Amino acid sequence: MSAWLAGLTGWLTTNPEWLGLAVFLLACAECLALIGLLVPGIVLLFGISVLAGHGVLPLGKTLLLAYSGGLLGDLISYGLGRRFHQNIRRLPVLRHHPEWIGQAEMYFLRYGLISLLIGRFIGPLRPMLPMIAGMLSMPFVRFAAVSLLGAAGWAVAYVVPGWATGAALHLTLPQGFWREAALVAISLVLLIGLCVHSCLGERRRSSAVATGLSLALLLGLFFGWPHLIEFDQGLLSLVQAQRSAGLDAAMQLITRLGDFTTQLAVGLLLSGLLLLTRQWRAALFAASTLLGTALANGALKHLVARLRPEILLEPLNSFSFPSGHSSAAFAFFLVLGVLAGRGQAARLRVSWLVLASLPALAIAGSRVYLGVHWPSDILAGMLLAVAVCACSLLLVQRQQVLPALPRNVWRLILPAVLLLLAGFVLWPQPLALTMYRYN
Repeated sequence: MSAWLAGLTGWLTTNPEWLGLAVFLLACAECLALIGLLVPGIVLLFGISVLAGHGVLPLGKTLLLAYSGGLLGDLISYGLGRRFHQNIRRLPVLRHHPEWIGQAEMYFLRYGLISLLIGRFIGPLRPMLPMIAGMLSMPFVRFAAVSLLGAAGWAVAYVVPGWATGAALHLTLPQGFWREAALVAISLVLLIGLCVHSCLGERRRSSAVATGLSLALLLGLFFGWPHLIEFDQGLLSLVQAQRSAGLDAAMQLITRLGDFTTQLAVGLLLSGLLLLTRQWRAALFAASTLLGTALANGALKHLVARLRPEILLEPLNSFSFPSGHSSAAFAFFLVLGVLAGRGQAARLRVSWLVLASLPALAIAGSRVYLGVHWPSDILAGMLLAVAVCACSLLLVQRQQVLPALPRNVWRLILPAVLLLLAGFVLWPQPLALTMYRYN
């Protein structure tokens, strides 16, 4: 397989005009029923994305091709399930491996619509769930709406790391960039790996593990950010090289989701609705996480007093470390992810947290793109939010596990939160659009 992958990437290197088609077809195959179980799509997509980022395809086009391919794979899988229904089980491959369709069907029947979002980030389930949705006659409009949303998050999560690696290899970066980037990457992988391992092992102290590890890395950034200057400058220059008018407009909309006013409003709304529905412990967890993160962020900003990058024509007066947008966004969406995973299996709880982190990552990334934060600023904001969230959960569950929220509570919370966020994003703000002009 490694020889075949090397041959494919070698051929595409000499024939870059086929790279866009390769991204589209691989994304389609990765999300296609049965085929996605057999093709190592993640490895292939990463390799192809590295080539795309090496000056061949812009990020926007690469994401669009991956998104379109994944969406087509979903639609074909759904169509196969809708056309053949239970006769799908008679296919030779599924007759020999009935567990493939059995696990996906059980997961879909248990979690319904949400399974299509969460399952997209669980390898064996991703290509099978759209087919199961068609087999069980899920309405097409409902399936398409979820697939349109899920494919977007999947494309970002699976394409951006490889593309960014290729772009970094293509540019001339500071001499110590790769050494510092490797140190940051290894630290984050260890943090995520140990936290996931602790959670999947159903250890009672998984929240304490997450708190301790996040605080340890945050402390390392607190004292070590002056020694990460090559990493910060190199990654910032890499991101700034991709700027365009279209992406500027999109990032300005995304960054509004992390503005202080927006986060204060949705935080008050979430806590208020939890209190209104008498979910006392969930409200305590949400309020302590959001308030604790905000207070800690403000204290660290004034303690470190780090200046922002000199990119804006009209520089902001506030300090940079840690990013308030990053910490607030991660705190809010992690709260939603934790509450959504209550009462469910460990694997699904981890998947909820991964899904919840995607919008927070987009908000945090927008700050580096717009040139108002260093990369280490948004990492510090993320680590701060994870530490406070895990600590709050540990304290709330000190005597009893936090129960799952009833469905009628979610039917109240989700539409209200989404409508409020959409209102802040879409409300005309002409002054904000001039804030992020760059040199």
